Amino acid sequence: MLFGAHESIAGGVFNAIERGKTATCDTIQMFNKSNSQWRAKKIDQKELDKYFKNIEELGVTVSTSHSSYLINIASPKPDLNKKSYQALKEEMTRCEMLKIPNLVFHPGSHVGEGEEKGMDTICKNVKKLFEELPETDNVNLLFECTAGQGTNLGYTFEQIAYMIENSGGHERLGVCIDTCHIFAAGYAISDPKDYKKTMKSFDDIIGLDRLKIIHMNDSKKEFGSKRDRHEHLGKGFIGLTAFENIVNDPKLKKIPMILETPKGDELLEDIENLKILRGLVKKKAKN
Repeated sequence: MLFGAHESIAGGVFNAIERGKTATCDTIQMFNKSNSQWRAKKIDQKELDKYFKNIEELGVTVSTSHSSYLINIASPKPDLNKKSYQALKEEMTRCEMLKIPNLVFHPGSHVGEGEEKGMDTICKNVKKLFEELPETDNVNLLFECTAGQGTNLGYTFEQIAYMIENSGGHERLGVCIDTCHIFAAGYAISDPKDYKKTMKSFDDIIGLDRLKIIHMNDSKKEFGSKRDRHEHLGKGFIGLTAFENIVNDPKLKKIPMILETPKGDELLEDIENLKILRGLVKKKAKN
């Protein structure tokens, strides 16, 4: 199984690989540009060479990139929508350059225009993206399941399925489940029976073949809260049983599982959380 965490690219994309190694990751998620700026600094050949060298020498892969939180391709404002589309398009291109197989993005917020209209705007943009980027044929674009906070879209499996289908149903359209998000949205995963019911629902509505990445986060907020607040594993309202359910589900054994929990510069929190995840697998195996 591949366990990892989101690691910073501060100082260059190659540094995320080194941080992943320090944090004991098998694989990592990273931004492929600054998350807080629209403009993307060009990746020069020297940085690119060091990035691939680190992957080869340190043995840490990059299973996914996460798009900038500034992006909202559901926006009804023409200027912001265009800016968001261009930014997402550039991130797809950068993933191809960096040989990152997945790009996770939050579907977007309708900001008062209504859910159906917002989803249709997303679908229009995603369909256009694939039409304009045939050269990025090694990159999957993943809708991330959201918590349903505010006017955010993608908080039900039905909404995700609708957007995939109406974006053209491309084979490179996939899904990222975030445990904190789906828990906050009202999908129970802690009790084994509830977990099986939730995953069956995902499979029936979306299809497990679309699931490419799982974000492994506990929740600071209660079940069904619609609040997206990540917590360290076992210290939130989800609890460790949910993560034991996931890491021991044979249907998910090939899917990278990525932490997005708080951390300091020394990455001690990542090390501890990854130790917990690996311990859950061993615990199940001993039984």
